Amino acid sequence: MKKRAWIVFFDESGVSLLPEVRRTYAPRGRTPILRHRLNRKRAGMAAALGYHASDPHRGPRLCFHLKPGSYDTTSLIGVLEQIKTFYAGEAVVLVWDGLSAHWSRGMRAWVAEQDWLTLERLPAYAPELNPVELLWSAIKGRELANFAGDHLADVADAAERGIHRICSDQHLPWSFLTHTTLTIHPQTPQN
Repeated sequence: MKKRAWIVFFDESGVSLLPEVRRTYAPRGRTPILRHRLNRKRAGMAAALGYHASDPHRGPRLCFHLKPGSYDTTSLIGVLEQIKTFYAGEAVVLVWDGLSAHWSRGMRAWVAEQDWLTLERLPAYAPELNPVELLWSAIKGRELANFAGDHLADVADAAERGIHRICSDQHLPWSFLTHTTLTIHPQTPQN
């Protein structure tokens, strides 16, 4: 691991015009009806949530990307270029899952040319170790819950409102990181 690096967790998710159906309250005898267009248009969301390995006082940093459709190797490389700019060229250890686009030949060739980036893979079937999964849950459980937008842009706006809500709360990103039960703060050496 590179010295004084940012540890950054990365994940993708998707949203569509089909609403995230959640429980809600209603007056007795009046079952809520959720009306929406039966349309399967989708947008992809990617987020990187990181903390500085040797200086946790710098606070967590959240980077978010949204695009129509889903992510492939080329679009993920574009997101990683934005992450490089976001972290101002500092060393980054990126932790992500085993999605085929993450480990494709094109991705590995691109990463080999990057001196600022080191990749680590999460264990298979362990989403509880990725704090970005909690970010998706927070957005889909609040801003996108029972939201029936007419256009994909409406759903994207709601997702961005969720990102802004989370970024404006200084404790919420830390809670996502600590909920994984991974050691976030470096241990102080014992004398």
